Amino acid sequence: MKIIKVKDQLEGAKVGLDILKEQIAAGAQTFGLATGSTPVEFYNQVINSDLDFSDKTSINLDEYVGLDGSDEQSYRYFMSQHLFNEKPFKENFLPDGKAADLEAETKHYDSIIDAHPIDFQILGIGHNGHIGFNEPGTPFDSTTHVVDLTESTINANARYFEYEADVPKKAVSMGIASIMKSKTIVLMAWGEGKSEAIQAMVEGEITESMPASILQKHDDVIVIVDEAAAKLLK
Repeated sequence: MKIIKVKDQLEGAKVGLDILKEQIAAGAQTFGLATGSTPVEFYNQVINSDLDFSDKTSINLDEYVGLDGSDEQSYRYFMSQHLFNEKPFKENFLPDGKAADLEAETKHYDSIIDAHPIDFQILGIGHNGHIGFNEPGTPFDSTTHVVDLTESTINANARYFEYEADVPKKAVSMGIASIMKSKTIVLMAWGEGKSEAIQAMVEGEITESMPASILQKHDDVIVIVDEAAAKLLK
């Protein structure tokens, strides 16, 4: 696990872009993408670069259950606004949160991941150590599954919704085992609020109560953290 400490989110996003360029030059074709506030500046850097994704594939980590891609709070809409509209890919895959049979959708999504092995995976980390929507207690051998979001995650997401009752309580998420199959993983974290999770992920024991701790066992993980997120690292 390589730790890169940066001054702030902008510097971290530029470092992430440099790593992405190296990966593409080395032949990366399939990119695992994340949503939320963490990667937004990274996506801004990608949009303003000369990179071309017209022959590349993206696979997103997760999607809310009950929202379709036209909903402004869906992750498909988020990705369109923050990346896809400006940098089109050959193919974009996200879970179908409106699928009539969610169990079948999870199996279908696993088949997509198997058919398009992820070369470069972007991750954020939740305050409770979740990656994707793999909440504490998620088995390390999990594949794509339907998640009951924890109260802390629901509360963290509530700022994006006008009414608290509208905040989704479930999501379809790529599993931890699915994430771990990615060739290279870049995890970004900004702000003091992520410092405890980063310290536990990097220096704590490997435990399902801290999902991101499993990344200690991956062969190629790069953690980009600003000074505030890194403050507890020894």
